[in-house]
Amino acid sequence: MRFPLSTDEAVAEEARRTGRSKGAVVAEFTEETLRTRRSPGIAFRGDAHRRRPWVIGTGLDVWEIIQMLEDFGSVEQLLESSHLNERQLRLAVAYRERYPEEIEAAIAENRLPVDEWRERYPFVVTSETTS
Repeated sequence: MRFPLSTDEAVAEEARRTGRSKGAVVAEFTEETLRTRRSPGIAFRGDAHRRRPWVIGTGLDVWEIIQMLEDFGSVEQLLESSHLNERQLRLAVAYRERYPEEIEAAIAENRLPVDEWRERYPFVVTSETTS
């Protein structure tokens, strides 16, 4: 593929900055752009190796909203007990339906027992270790 010079330079800089090939950078940008176009209201944030979808206007990642929905048990209860509106919740649910493995993996990681987190990250101090 041929890109305008400014695009090629931007891709080359991102490849240099992240230590990846230009092809890998273009593939990631393409996938992320397709996902945002398929899911208007969803954006991505985070480092290149760990980008994650979030619902614009909430400050919450999609997985966080879905975990809250699971924890509250119903759409009505979540809407009543949070700052989320119905549109934001529908966006998160629709994204999860399209990419269920991604969202379920993030929730599963978040639900790891504290002991497993300590084993993975022994340098992190938790409130339980400071008491």
